Amino acid sequence: MFPPHAAPGVSARSLDVAYGRDVVVHAASVSLDAGTVTALIGPNGSGKSTLLRALARLHPPTAGAVTFADGADLRALSARELARRITLLSQQRSAPAGLSVRELVEFGRHPHRSRWGGQDPDGAAAVDRALALAGLTALAERPVQALSGGQAQRVWLAACLAQDTALLLLDEPTTFLDLRYQVEILDVVRDLADEHGVGIGVVLHDLDQAAAVADRVLLLENGRVTASGAAAEVLTAENLTRAYGIRVDVHLDPSDGRIHTRAVGRFNDLRATPA
Repeated sequence: MFPPHAAPGVSARSLDVAYGRDVVVHAASVSLDAGTVTALIGPNGSGKSTLLRALARLHPPTAGAVTFADGADLRALSARELARRITLLSQQRSAPAGLSVRELVEFGRHPHRSRWGGQDPDGAAAVDRALALAGLTALAERPVQALSGGQAQRVWLAACLAQDTALLLLDEPTTFLDLRYQVEILDVVRDLADEHGVGIGVVLHDLDQAAAVADRVLLLENGRVTASGAAAEVLTAENLTRAYGIRVDVHLDPSDGRIHTRAVGRFNDLRATPA
C-alpha cells in the first residue's frame, strides 16, 4: 500500500521546542518505528501537539535532532521529500470553499505528482482506497461544507491516508467523532500498523483508547516526558494522578486483560458514599 522509497522510522532526541522565549517542550525523546503505534498522552498544555508538530517540521526545535531510519536529517529534506515520508493530521485546518470530499482527499497526492505535467498514475486508486478506509465512499461527491464535524474529520484523515507515507502523525483523530467512528478510526490505525507497517504517533486524551491501541505510551507533563513504555508501565494510578492533578483509579479487566481508568471527582465520591 505504501511506497518503498519512504524510509520507515523516525527518532527525535533531546528536543527543545519554544514559542518565542517560552520553552514548552524540554529535552523530549521519542521514536516512531515501523508497524508500531505510539500514543502521546498528558494534560492540556503538556506539549503533546507541539512535539508532534516538531516531528513534522512545522515547529522547528531550538535544540536536539530528528533523524529518519535511513540517516536522513529532518532539516535537510526538501518539502517534497518530507511529504513523501511523513504526514500530519493536525487540529487546526480549513477546507477551501466549493470542494467535494474526493477533491479534498486528492490534495493528499500532491507529493506524488510530477512537477510539470501533474501525472500521478497511482493517484486514483490511492484516493479510492483512502475514502474506503475512512468510510467515505458514499460521500465522495458531497461538498465538504455540507458535512458534520465528525464527517469532516474523517475527510482530513482520508487525505492523510491518500498521501501514502510510511509515517503518520495524528493529533486527536477521534475529536468530534461518535462512538462508532472513534472505534473504526482506531481500528484503521491498528490495521495500518499491523498490516502495512506504518509507524504512527497519535495524541489521545482518552486514556482507555490509548491503552487499547498503542504499543507504546508517552506521558508528558509540563513539556517533559515523565514516563515511556508499554501501557501497563505508564498508565498507573500514581503516574496519572500526579500528571492530571486528580485521583485516577486504574484496573485491569480480568475478562479481556485491558486497562481501564477512572478519574474520581466529588461527584464520583458522593455516589459511592452509602446513604
